[in-house]
Amino acid sequence: MNAIFPKNVIDQEELSLFIGEIYDAAIDASRWRSVLAKAAKFIGGSSAALFSKDAAGGAGNIYHEFGTDPQYRQLYFDKYAKLDPATTGHFFAEVEQPISVTDLMPYHEFLETRFYREWVQPQGVVDFLAAVLDKSLTSVAMFGVFRHERDGLVDEEARQRIRLIIPHIRRAVLVSKAIDLKTTEAATFADTLDGLSAGMCLLDAEGRVVHANVAGRTILGMNDFLSESGGHISARDRDIEKALRELLSAAGGGDAAIGIEGIDLPLRAQDGTRYVAHVLPLTSGARRLAGTAYSAVAALFVRKSAIEVPSPPEVIARAYHLTPTELRVLLAIVEVGRVPEVAVALGVAESTVKTHLGHLFEKTGVTRQADLVKIVAGFSTPLSG
Repeated sequence: MNAIFPKNVIDQEELSLFIGEIYDAAIDASRWRSVLAKAAKFIGGSSAALFSKDAAGGAGNIYHEFGTDPQYRQLYFDKYAKLDPATTGHFFAEVEQPISVTDLMPYHEFLETRFYREWVQPQGVVDFLAAVLDKSLTSVAMFGVFRHERDGLVDEEARQRIRLIIPHIRRAVLVSKAIDLKTTEAATFADTLDGLSAGMCLLDAEGRVVHANVAGRTILGMNDFLSESGGHISARDRDIEKALRELLSAAGGGDAAIGIEGIDLPLRAQDGTRYVAHVLPLTSGARRLAGTAYSAVAALFVRKSAIEVPSPPEVIARAYHLTPTELRVLLAIVEVGRVPEVAVALGVAESTVKTHLGHLFEKTGVTRQADLVKIVAGFSTPLSG
């Protein structure tokens, strides 16, 4: 473990500085590699990455990484993503919830997979601790740390440590997504905000609007879910208003003080249009220059939010209380067919597939694979339910 973050000891001052670096990466993408290096050491791993993949594991991308092998990164998306037994579990996991291999399947079962034998083991990796940052109907964005043999399997301390930083990583990623900037020097940060399509307001600790871009002024001018009165911003929804006041008050105390609540604030216009807001503190780190120029403690970003509904596989998993592995086997049966072919497609033993098939029969109340296919088809039609 790095001396900055000694094992079993968490220095709150160092942690606060680290959180500040995470938020700096929201406006300067070149800082992510350094942040991920520190995150890996803080949690207890050899490498870390911010990445996305689709539900079927057929496509994905690594946005930022530290310590991962370029050859194996390419192999993952070219060949092994489809064999990764964790993909289904990652796709349906709760946002910010720490997930390791044993949360998704028995470890001995994982060791039997082709994915482990051909991609994991050759790298000396034994476990992967990850958390979902954002997801849509077709893809999931994640942060994760690889555990090497010398680190051992994920333990409770690693889970505790990822819980301390994952909300801040998520906020930084969502803010960077909202402003869609590749790399921005902090000194010019405030100047570039005016060109953003997302609404932006720089606010002081009392909620006074000290600067807003064109999109932000348009939103305030609607006098709908957000409005400006006497120079102060306010939200129509009482809960959002309370959360916003608390965030702005905390922002004056530094990055760590802003806390882990209110990562995204859901807003709704009177015509039903949904928006989401994110708050970026501006009182510490490289962002302080941007904030000082306007006496602002935080930047509020507002953008339209797509309405997401659960996908058919997610609905099926919830309806029948399926584990990620059971759902993966079910979907493979529908797509591939017989047990031998499913075993090959998933990179597991036939006996493993048969075991989960038995669980599927028990949970769904059917006795034939053809009936399982009918169940999935029923959830896929728009007339079902």
